[in-house]
Amino acid sequence: MDIRISKESEIPLRQQLAEQIVFHIATGKLQPGQALPSVRELARRLKIHHNTVSEAYQDLIRRMWLVGRRGSRVTVRALEEGVRARGASGLDDFINTLIRLAREQGFSLQALRERVRERLLGQPPDHILVVEADAGMRRLLREEIRAAINCPVEVCSRLELAANPGLGIGALAVAAHYAIPDVNPLLPKDRPAIPLAFGAADEHVDLIRKRREPSVVAVVSVSQGFLQTARSVLATAAGRRHVLQEFLLPLPDPKSLAAADVVFADSIAVKEVKHRSVVSYRLIAPASLSYLASALRAP
Repeated sequence: MDIRISKESEIPLRQQLAEQIVFHIATGKLQPGQALPSVRELARRLKIHHNTVSEAYQDLIRRMWLVGRRGSRVTVRALEEGVRARGASGLDDFINTLIRLAREQGFSLQALRERVRERLLGQPPDHILVVEADAGMRRLLREEIRAAINCPVEVCSRLELAANPGLGIGALAVAAHYAIPDVNPLLPKDRPAIPLAFGAADEHVDLIRKRREPSVVAVVSVSQGFLQTARSVLATAAGRRHVLQEFLLPLPDPKSLAAADVVFADSIAVKEVKHRSVVSYRLIAPASLSYLASALRAP
């Protein structure tokens, strides 16, 4: 696990550590079920206080990125954790919700049974459904999938899907791989969501490290979550030598980026940012897009 902490950065050490672990999980460098170093081992490795590591771990456990059990090392949340936590009641809850919604709309149980049967025997997926909590991330994922695959793409949050299971009808659902345990219980068992892995940012970090002169580095995105993670990932390379700035689209002022020496932009922002030095970051790993395309073509 390649974690780099900058004690000169204004970002708290605990936040740097936590967000870099999140980034490693999102990009697949940390796999589901993988054990993390012990608190004291990681503290020694990073030369920081063990309480800082413990607080970062506990934060990620609360946010359900990690799993902690007494007497065992902290591990990345396994894909089956969410399903196991729900137990057998997950499908029952799904059915109960569907029955309640049908009754509220005035449909009989007989009509519901016939319609559900028709849908289950229907055609293969005719569109992709992106399930993601962050609105900005939904826009990014939809944009990149649309650009790579010739197929309609719809988006929703997990809560919206839970409230309206019909959103998944006729769809091939996709979600970030770490969100699969929360999404799959809301989908038919024979059509689980396709996990998406995110691309690494090694070249972007290296670009900052190689800059000889103190620079202003701007990160521009349509997603607040993207900005938060990017700031923590880039902080170690920036240190006190470079200044990191974050901008959420739309820009408050067209001249906001005038002082920046280099701009990192997501796949939507890169089309809108006008700057002499713009570096694009594509969120979805190319291998994930290839797998999604093949899954969509499969009978």
